[in-house]
Amino acid sequence: MDGTIEFSMGLSEGVAWPWPIAVYLFFAGISGGALAVALFIRFYKKQTINTPFLKAASLVSFVTIALGMLCLVLDLTNPLFFWRILVYYNLNSVMSVGVIALMAYIPLVALNLLFALEEIAESSMLAPLMPLIEKLRGIRRPCEMAILALALAVCAYTGFLISALVRFPMINTSVLPALFVASGLSAGAAAAKMVAVSVFKEDLHSQDMKVLHGAEWPIMFAEALFLFMIIMSLATGNAGAQYAFDAFITGSWAAVFWFGVVGIGFGGPLLLNFATGTKFSHSAKAFYLSGICVVSGMMCLRMFILYAGQNFAI
Repeated sequence: MDGTIEFSMGLSEGVAWPWPIAVYLFFAGISGGALAVALFIRFYKKQTINTPFLKAASLVSFVTIALGMLCLVLDLTNPLFFWRILVYYNLNSVMSVGVIALMAYIPLVALNLLFALEEIAESSMLAPLMPLIEKLRGIRRPCEMAILALALAVCAYTGFLISALVRFPMINTSVLPALFVASGLSAGAAAAKMVAVSVFKEDLHSQDMKVLHGAEWPIMFAEALFLFMIIMSLATGNAGAQYAFDAFITGSWAAVFWFGVVGIGFGGPLLLNFATGTKFSHSAKAFYLSGICVVSGMMCLRMFILYAGQNFAI
């Protein structure tokens, strides 16, 4: 990649990867996770119609990846020269490989959105695109298979991208991509569920919602397990790793982890689903509160990993 394209510290002092990167990690995880879960369900149940959840996941995925790319561009030293990152490649660079994946992922996500919303497109300003949608309908399934692979790759890439920072024991771990995939699936599904119910009028107790409700706990367990693995590797590691472990027990970032990640992200959904009455836990209010908790917890996790990981460097 062209060496003149660098990430700056202009928007956040004292760290190499500032807050726009944390926001990008959040949006990219939501985008990949939402669409991956929707396509998993579509393939598993052999769906041939555009369900409300597929529509919602497609919309969420496109909007969030667009916002994520905006964050990346804004954080470049010279944002107006962002196009260079699309032209100059270094296949030994994690960032370059990620850019290649994103260049394939983003147009496919846009095409998938057109497929998912074709009923709406027929009677909207997108109507002129209907002939194109008809011509491409035959390749929809291969596109969906490619999107599923790329969606998981985008979730994992956000972890590989920052895990290359060798000076930061909390970040420089092979478990991080797996953690980011699990948290992306969890938060992406939660965001898409809320949009499906609020915008596309999905029934809270539909078959898709039941499948999602059954899958969210194993995903959350996997996320907690990956976090536990990182914590234990730091606590039992060398002096540098043990210094990074202090991020979990001291300072303001420890509060973000325990209150934001553990309390809101994990504790909130558990309490809303198991510690309240059956009537409330099945209500729309509990549904939205639980989804907001999952998404908020994922954002806190990205901020904690990025900032605490850099502040507690070797």
